[in-house]
Amino acid sequence: MSRLKTLIWPQVILFGDSITQNSFQVNGWGSGIADKLARKCDVVNRGLSGYNSRWGRIVLPRIVHQDELANISAVTVFFGANDCALQGIQLLILVPRLRRHRHATLRSSFLSGGDKNPQQHVPLHEYSENLKAMSSHLAKAGVPAGKVIFITPPPIHEAAWEKECKLKGCPLNRLNSVAGQYAQACVQAATQCGVDVLDLWTLMQNDGQDFTVYLSDGLHLSEKGNQFVMQHLWKLLESRVAHLPFILPYWGDVDAGVPENSLLCDQ
Repeated sequence: MSRLKTLIWPQVILFGDSITQNSFQVNGWGSGIADKLARKCDVVNRGLSGYNSRWGRIVLPRIVHQDELANISAVTVFFGANDCALQGIQLLILVPRLRRHRHATLRSSFLSGGDKNPQQHVPLHEYSENLKAMSSHLAKAGVPAGKVIFITPPPIHEAAWEKECKLKGCPLNRLNSVAGQYAQACVQAATQCGVDVLDLWTLMQNDGQDFTVYLSDGLHLSEKGNQFVMQHLWKLLESRVAHLPFILPYWGDVDAGVPENSLLCDQ
């Protein structure tokens, strides 16, 4: 008997932080994309909660590399929500009314790295350079710019996120205006790299709409937010995967008498 040809599903790789990692939850944007591509493409979740573009740049070669290059149809790169976290010195500016001894405690914690946000923060220029470096690596690994989509951080509902921060014993550590600067940098990097970009920060705030409905805690996506991302991302993905065939025959087309004739063909 001749050696069987291994079936290799094309891949769409979702690379990013917790907003990507959580995208496979019920009604998540990643699971929505996977459902649309069932029997045509594997949607691979490579979301890493808490990660920033600096760490993403470091680990990307371990995720996509040329010597084991799969049939990749698209890669999304979705960082910025952690990069834009405020540094310790910025956080102190937000709490000037704290009592002096408490202020000293916070200062010591922030500057020593005791709080998570100085660890997550990436300066704006470096964030941009990290995105460009990831695009460059993907190109060298055989994933050209036409298959790459950058996604900007979404807007931040400061009042809701501040409540989450207080539950963890820290002051507000992200600002919507700062997230907007990172979103703009992402858009500019995408233009320079020749890749498509999904500008969530702008789209979710278009025409003064209430963007808070897209967020579950002020930072991460609500069910409505996941649907928003899925619908807008699909508009960019569809042209990249429209040519993909249905893998293996429809059950009604299988030769019931000799199923091997249908199931072991080179389709």
